[in-house]
Amino acid sequence: MQVPGRSLSIAGLVASCLLAASPAAAWNVPPFKGNDTGGIIAWTLASQTDARALAIDHCARYGKQMRPLAAERRYGGYVSFACVWPRGRVVTVTRVVTRRTLVLK
Repeated sequence: MQVPGRSLSIAGLVASCLLAASPAAAWNVPPFKGNDTGGIIAWTLASQTDARALAIDHCARYGKQMRPLAAERRYGGYVSFACVWPRGRVVTVTRVVTRRTLVLK
């Protein structure tokens, strides 16, 4: 004899066991990610290279200055920064010399 509610709970149990037994997917997070408002640098990259220079170059692409925000100094942590407009100065980009260098007026 089959109980209608019982068959659904067994199917749910089997589905949850299959999901629990499957390996978790690893997310690929780039070691450096940002946009015109700021970005993050993975601590593993920041401990091997000059993170400040990376952040300054990144913000210079947008004609802005870098402001450090926080650093989580452990494996899996990040160094975060903001790209801000320079104070007391009107910035106009006249031409782009290279991909990383902006000539400011």
